[in-house]
Amino acid sequence: MTAEQQERILTMPEFLAHALELEVESAERYREMADCMEVHNNPEVAELFRTMARYGEMHTAEVRSLAAGHALPSIPPWEYKWSHPEGPESPAVEDANYLMTTCQALELALHNEIRGRDFYACVAREAPDEEVRRVAAVMAAEEDTHVEMLQVWMRRAACTPASPLTDLDPPNITG
Repeated sequence: MTAEQQERILTMPEFLAHALELEVESAERYREMADCMEVHNNPEVAELFRTMARYGEMHTAEVRSLAAGHALPSIPPWEYKWSHPEGPESPAVEDANYLMTTCQALELALHNEIRGRDFYACVAREAPDEEVRRVAAVMAAEEDTHVEMLQVWMRRAACTPASPLTDLDPPNITG
């Protein structure tokens, strides 16, 4: 996200609308991915994604609490002010694979938590409103604790950067 894009988040209601969408979408996507991993008998990765979904749900509750008393704007999906088509913390479904290992799931989660932290940190640096900058800085710090937690998990699991898996039984799509 560029500073130019970020400057358009001017008010607390606008910021909270972005934060709410980011956290809700993140939790939903992690739950979907956990369900997928369970269907494919990958319970360890499913539990990791459920843990990440719970963090998103806790942040959603925090944002809803902060939003009490504010009239949040309704923002169409294409007008959110982040640099990707989806929220910064939302893992892309195509990045998940039913064969993925715990280390690959940790890498995916880490990538998204870094993007979420960086979004909030950018708001904290660039927003013209002091209160928005303060709240965004707190949220960036919370996301940073998730980044650190995932890095610890990766060290415990002795993860090394992995190459993408090749699906030896890809879906048969004709059309």
